[in-house]
Amino acid sequence: MAEASSVNVGSGCEEKGPEELSQEPARPGTIISRVKLFDTMVDTFLQKLVAAGSFQRFTDCYKRFYQLQPEMTQRIYDKFVTQLQTSIQEEISEIKAEGNLEAVLIALDAIVEESKDRKEPAWRPSGIPEKDLRSAMAPYLLQQRDALQRRVQRQEAENRQLADAVLAGRRQLEELQLQAQARQQAWQALHREQKELLAILKEPE
Repeated sequence: MAEASSVNVGSGCEEKGPEELSQEPARPGTIISRVKLFDTMVDTFLQKLVAAGSFQRFTDCYKRFYQLQPEMTQRIYDKFVTQLQTSIQEEISEIKAEGNLEAVLIALDAIVEESKDRKEPAWRPSGIPEKDLRSAMAPYLLQQRDALQRRVQRQEAENRQLADAVLAGRRQLEELQLQAQARQQAWQALHREQKELLAILKEPE
């Protein structure tokens, strides 16, 4: 089942990869947004990835297990492919969110669209390298700073959770130590009482 789906996906991918999609001439009046193009490239990449790791190749790596448990091998492969696709999609979504990629691509589309009707010259360097570099790098550096701050905040929150877990473990360990000491003291007291009782019973009448 998964093998057939992988082969079908792979055959579709072989006809049109990301390069072919990007080079395909658009119909007059049609504008392909960069966000849609990026999503198409990601989908194509996932399809080719699944096609490259077909069920046949998977079973070739685990022939003996497949011969003994073919249905189990099929389920393991399906689970592996699903988790792999989900993991990659989550990573790409995180990258898009961290870099605000979708908004950047939309803004780039808007800039290209606005520039079509412009007749004035495009931007040129001012002749002051420091000023040009600052104007070009400042937005990027600010964006990177915000991304790093978000990462630091997440890491600090994780560190606080770990510290709370460590403190809770220490408190639990201390409680266990106190319980062990109390039991030891109770056992020692019982042992002394037994010795005293035996001494009384052994006294001559």
